[in-house]
Amino acid sequence: MDFQDNQVSNARKSRGRPRGWDDKTAQNTIKSLDRAMEVFEYLSEAQGKPLSQLADEMGQSPATVYRVLITLEGRGLVEFDRYEQVWHIGPRAFVIGARYLRRTSLVDRARPIMRRLMEETGETANLGVEREGAVLFLSQVETHASIRAFFPPGTLSQMHASGIGKALLAHMDADRLERVLSANALEAFTDFTITDRAALHADLALIRERGYSVDNEEKNIGMRCIAAPVFDLNNEAVAGISVSGPTSRVGSEEIARFSQPVVEAAQALTVAIGGEAASTMS
Repeated sequence: MDFQDNQVSNARKSRGRPRGWDDKTAQNTIKSLDRAMEVFEYLSEAQGKPLSQLADEMGQSPATVYRVLITLEGRGLVEFDRYEQVWHIGPRAFVIGARYLRRTSLVDRARPIMRRLMEETGETANLGVEREGAVLFLSQVETHASIRAFFPPGTLSQMHASGIGKALLAHMDADRLERVLSANALEAFTDFTITDRAALHADLALIRERGYSVDNEEKNIGMRCIAAPVFDLNNEAVAGISVSGPTSRVGSEEIARFSQPVVEAAQALTVAIGGEAASTMS
């Protein structure tokens, strides 16, 4: 059986990658292609640049940069504004990027990140999104501990009493936030649930400042949750990642230690779905 598995594995490798796949030395790289991608990536971050400025800022000769740009222009990846005499990213770049996004599944991308988060913290990792003013849990990687949080896929939870919910509320624009809060009463589930609108706004401001939210026994007594938002390519908070566990293991003094891996996991998923992660923790 092992021999057959090895045969299958080797066959897959031969179809998808050559020998020496892990060898990233110069002999296995195409320098001209690498230089072209460097120009392409730089232009994507600094659009509307004339040739001379691009070459100067990148420390390359104008002739070299020009050859790269002309080649990329032929593929529609960059385009030249003849009136302004500047270079921009071309429409083909968007088409290719859109193809990548079509194959990107939030849940599929999140699973390995959530698994690492669970292993690092020892607590259950969760993924949720906002649906009609509530948190919809999409995926969960459970801890191996006997006492654990349980939010099976499809579970709905009120946003104001949820770590993921508050992380998403904190990054809504003012109009959308008002619509969500007006349509959903701030119901009390425990003595710790935030039911006052002003107090909730103050908590959301703190979440934006430090980069993560805390459900401090606000939905269930004895359970605490730390969550952080996930952003898409439009810099909109489209999901949240959290860890949840009993207060006996996730005490108040543990919040700072747990928040760092949660924020890092959210940033990793942000990048995985095409967004741009930035350090948000104070």
